[in-house]
Amino acid sequence: MTRTRTAVAVALALTLAIWTVGCSSGSEVVASWPTADGERAIPKPAEPLRWPLTGLDAPSEDAIAQRVLSVKIENSPSARPQSGLQAADVVYETVTEGGITRFNALFHSTSPDPIGPVRSARLSDITIVPQYGALFAFSGGSETVDAAVRRAGLENLSQDAGVSAPYYRSSERAAPHNLYMHIDEMRAEAAGRGMPTTAEPKPLAFDRGSGSASGGQPVAEIDIPFSTANRVVWTYDSTLNAFLRANNGSTHTDALTGEQISARNVVVLWARYIPQGSRDKAGSTTYDVELAGSGRVSVFRDGLRYDGTWEATDAAPPVFKAADGTQIKLAPGNTWFQVVSTDVDIALK
Repeated sequence: MTRTRTAVAVALALTLAIWTVGCSSGSEVVASWPTADGERAIPKPAEPLRWPLTGLDAPSEDAIAQRVLSVKIENSPSARPQSGLQAADVVYETVTEGGITRFNALFHSTSPDPIGPVRSARLSDITIVPQYGALFAFSGGSETVDAAVRRAGLENLSQDAGVSAPYYRSSERAAPHNLYMHIDEMRAEAAGRGMPTTAEPKPLAFDRGSGSASGGQPVAEIDIPFSTANRVVWTYDSTLNAFLRANNGSTHTDALTGEQISARNVVVLWARYIPQGSRDKAGSTTYDVELAGSGRVSVFRDGLRYDGTWEATDAAPPVFKAADGTQIKLAPGNTWFQVVSTDVDIALK
């Protein structure tokens, strides 16, 4: 009897050890045990925590629940090199007045410091910010944009809204290209104003393979003529498995790292630019960009191109599908959305 009990105890101990090792390694669990009805229940390993906008490992659910912070960053020649762009989870680049581009950078998994130069909002931000449930930091805007921000009910963290402590002017650059912000102070400002600082994540779709859709075509260079005033070229680096950015023929670097800006995913998204009745101080036409709806897309990842369509609502980020309906997913890492007009042709090598 004693030997039988000892054997049972040893067997149970071995089963528990195997189950514990399986769970800790994240692999499939091989152990099981009978339930009351005689069926065997096989526990499943816990899903790993991933940052919703990069697909990379996240430290905790509390970290993931922190709200995304959207920051409007300038891209005129006087603004380069910017600070913090490389650390952004997602960057949208859209054309503004006079053909120059401006960025909406979304920060969630990182907190670079400082970030800037911070500049004024555009109508396209009224769609981008809610799609990610983000707080919104910017510096002013036209009367049309200010009214749109109020109508949309965005959490406004601009100087015009009385936010001052997180912002500062750098003595190393001339105004208006010298406004920067501290991200931790900005989050504290939002909390102090009673803005919700946690939210349900609105994730992009990622996988860890070589691409979820078939038909990826090799590409070494992406040449994007946003306008006559702004041309961007992304060159694939197989060592980094990322695309490196050049702007108007010059290497585009981040002031915080001193290194060339890179993107794990480059998404060229064709959208309708809608001219508005207003003009800026220089007399240039202002535009809205139709980022809720659908259109043509090319997703570049792992040195491959995947063509398809994008779809997005006012309340969620875009998803991408190939012609056969298969979803095109992003590679884990940062993503740059290059939003071009529907009549723009890009060149590939």
